[in-house]
Amino acid sequence: MKNVIDSFVSLGHWPSAGSFGFNTDILATNPINLSVVLGVLIYFGKGVLNDLLDNRKQRILSTIRNSEELRKGAIEQLERARARLRKVEMEADEYRMNGYSEIEREKVNLINATSDSLERLENYKNETLHFEQQRAINQVRQRVFQQALQGALGTLNSCLNSELHFLTIRANIGILGTMQEITD
Repeated sequence: MKNVIDSFVSLGHWPSAGSFGFNTDILATNPINLSVVLGVLIYFGKGVLNDLLDNRKQRILSTIRNSEELRKGAIEQLERARARLRKVEMEADEYRMNGYSEIEREKVNLINATSDSLERLENYKNETLHFEQQRAINQVRQRVFQQALQGALGTLNSCLNSELHFLTIRANIGILGTMQEITD
């Protein structure tokens, strides 16, 4: 808090600014602003981010478990389909002796249907995982940004007294006026 007040008070003691003024050199002041914002984000957002990431990790693990259960179900279906295929193959041998080829077509269709079903399930699992990961990332970004802004505003509001607040507003109005004159 003392450093923040000292930085505002010391503005009047800069030799290049004359009697009183602000450093309007954006390249000189941005690293200070960025370091303050990053410090506030790291300080206030670390715990929240860890909690959010842990929650998302649990949800993703749950989704993976569900996908694995779906995969196991698909494998069981595949085993049943293979058993049925073996049965169909035995019947096909019997019919083949008699000259029937329709069973062979049924076998191919059954294999193709099972392969398509497994492929769809695998694609669904991969899409679900990708979607959940993207949603988790977006939610974490939004939460961190909101909480960082709330924390920064709370810190600034609690640190500024009325006089310092009015000085800051006047200084910012002066900077905006100077910027407008430069752009005109």
